[in-house]
Amino acid sequence: MNHILKKYCPRIEFDSYEDFYANFQINVPDDFNFAYDVVDEWAAVEPGKLALVWCDDKGDEKTLTFSEISVLSKRFANVLVSLGIGKGDVVMLMLRQRWEYWVTAVALHRLGAILIPAVSQLTSKDIVYRINSAEVKALIALEDEYVFSQVETALPDCPTLKTLISVEPVILSERSEPKGPVNESPAPVTPSKHTNSPWLSWAALVEEASEEWQRPAGAAATTSKDLMLIYFTSGTTGYAKMCCHNFAHPLGHILTAKYWQQVQENKLHCSVTDTGWAKFGWGKIYGQWIAGATVFAYDTIKFDPKKLLELIEKYRITTFCVPPTMYRFMLQEDIAAFDLSSVDTFATAGEPLNAEVTLKWQAATGKRIREGFGQSEGPVLLATFPWLEPKPGSMGKPSPLMNIKLLDANFLEVPEGDEGNICVSGLKENYPPGLFVGYYRDEERTRASVGGDFYNLHDVAWRDNDGYYTFVGRSDDVIKCSGYRISPFEVESVLLEHDAVLESAVTAFPDETRGFVVKATVVLTQKYAPSDELVKELQNYVKQQTAPYKYPRIIEFVDELPKTIGGKIKRAQIAAKDSGRSWYE
Repeated sequence: MNHILKKYCPRIEFDSYEDFYANFQINVPDDFNFAYDVVDEWAAVEPGKLALVWCDDKGDEKTLTFSEISVLSKRFANVLVSLGIGKGDVVMLMLRQRWEYWVTAVALHRLGAILIPAVSQLTSKDIVYRINSAEVKALIALEDEYVFSQVETALPDCPTLKTLISVEPVILSERSEPKGPVNESPAPVTPSKHTNSPWLSWAALVEEASEEWQRPAGAAATTSKDLMLIYFTSGTTGYAKMCCHNFAHPLGHILTAKYWQQVQENKLHCSVTDTGWAKFGWGKIYGQWIAGATVFAYDTIKFDPKKLLELIEKYRITTFCVPPTMYRFMLQEDIAAFDLSSVDTFATAGEPLNAEVTLKWQAATGKRIREGFGQSEGPVLLATFPWLEPKPGSMGKPSPLMNIKLLDANFLEVPEGDEGNICVSGLKENYPPGLFVGYYRDEERTRASVGGDFYNLHDVAWRDNDGYYTFVGRSDDVIKCSGYRISPFEVESVLLEHDAVLESAVTAFPDETRGFVVKATVVLTQKYAPSDELVKELQNYVKQQTAPYKYPRIIEFVDELPKTIGGKIKRAQIAAKDSGRSWYE
């Protein structure tokens, strides 16, 4: 029995979903800190336990045990102290999926510093906005010409940013000899190989640092209510918000990893995501390590569906989670040519999963995809848990502890079959571990979001008579046409059933008579080309498969859909362009 899970969950095994929902609990110690209570605990109890299997598209590979993560993170914590970083200071990381991210994140948790994950594709404008909004003190980034140019362009406009550290794309050499105690005065720092560079070298600093480290006590110690992590939300409808999580947050992801992704101790789990997104916290560190699983990481610049299938086969991945778009692209390959038999559980999140995709995946692999639903603001909120048979097109049922309800505009619960806003309720009585605690330095928005008894996700769904929830859309995405309410997701799902459609985004297009009509922006599969005949064929197909009033009166063919860096379709950007409004990110 996993002793770490047992420490925080009085009961781990359940007989049914109903038993799970009624009786699952998470105990949150006042001083819980992921670095000490998970990473160091595994290192002490099972020194050789494998934490990370890492590879990249250049052929480099590296494995790290919990003991090695523990030692390296202690060294880097000493580096940060020598550079003046301490509890409550804000540090931003732009590391793609370099293995150093895991070490660096654990080091920051040791200190009680606040971590901001960020993607490496940010522009200088994005960087200025994030640095100044959060008053970031240090930035740690992968050594990359684009990243360096954008950061250095932003630097003059970022007065709080004092330290830049570069992770060079080389593998740190193994060393067994410990260094001496850390000096009280700042240690000399080694610049990167670039002449006159403002960047310090991560590897050189870690090589010279001490691995002696004591858990802070007194005022320097962290509590479970201290701020640990800030996510800049993906900005599908506007400027990114700063979503705050405290040190209890990793425990909430026991729901995500153990009971939705169904990770297994000492087995490989693969979630494909950049370290800059909340899905990384969902799938590649917190819940997985608490459950004792080994994280598999593939550091690549460009998604290649064939390569990903090859890696599943080569490394014998046991549990696997990617966004629906990646399943769609993998289905364009010859799935039968790859041995995917090692995978016990396929899962997905990030965008709603169309029924057609899961049915095709089941036909190709013999297994359905288990959908999970949530936001950067929390762990998994609804999912197809182990005791539930996946229903194509459905997100599953609510997570325990989250008290999910579908509420109308007056916060009254809607009956089965009716649409309502997905809400986490009962916050005043029992605030669930893992749910965000507000927006950074924005008391008004925090009060409006979680200051009462409900957190309204502003996502619309309906519940069937079996208790399964089906996603309709963002509350501001639902199309109102001639008195009808039309779900973009429903129309997109029908379009995806047609062999011509690889991806689609359904939005409202202004119309003088009806107010709005349905528009579909479509990416075609390789065998099809745009034509007026194909437009009519797709329109007629939708009319035949669902209520005729839902068919797209306008169809636009494009090479690709606008998406956030995290892969979510920017429907708001399409709608803004069509209405002549400006679009802001």
